[in-house]
Amino acid sequence: MTSKPRLLISACLLGQPVRYDGQSKPMPQENWTLLRERFELIPACPECLGGLPTPRPAAEIIGGSGDDVLANQAKVSAANGLDVSQPFLNGAKQALELAQRHGCAHALLKANSPSCGNRQIYDGSFGKQLRPGRGVAAALLGQHGIAVWNEEEISALLDLPPVAP
Repeated sequence: MTSKPRLLISACLLGQPVRYDGQSKPMPQENWTLLRERFELIPACPECLGGLPTPRPAAEIIGGSGDDVLANQAKVSAANGLDVSQPFLNGAKQALELAQRHGCAHALLKANSPSCGNRQIYDGSFGKQLRPGRGVAAALLGQHGIAVWNEEEISALLDLPPVAP
């Protein structure tokens, strides 16, 4: 029996209540089933890995994107004004280590998240406005060659040619 390639996946997409509001954002069962047929799923929540509690105040990146946070040119701020950049950085590093340890070439992360967003993130105004950019964990994974997808891109992820684990 050949082993499947491993996929790092946001724990909230698998139904784990780890989001800032104590909720999850589970994928439809059919998506979960298709992903499990193709990949061994490695769940992770970068914010929890970084030591943040659940629930916790909402957070957004101020002054840039996750790439800028990694370069120490922007910060992650909680809605209550607390700078939570360090837990976000720590969680991103933990997620990268987990992905590398399991040989993940791809990650499926929660869209729009200040940790996990791969295409866009909230703009830092806490006004529910999105802008282009990656979250902190998505940026770090991408900088290390791990392709990051979001839950709206599952069909494209599943259409990739099979790769050996």
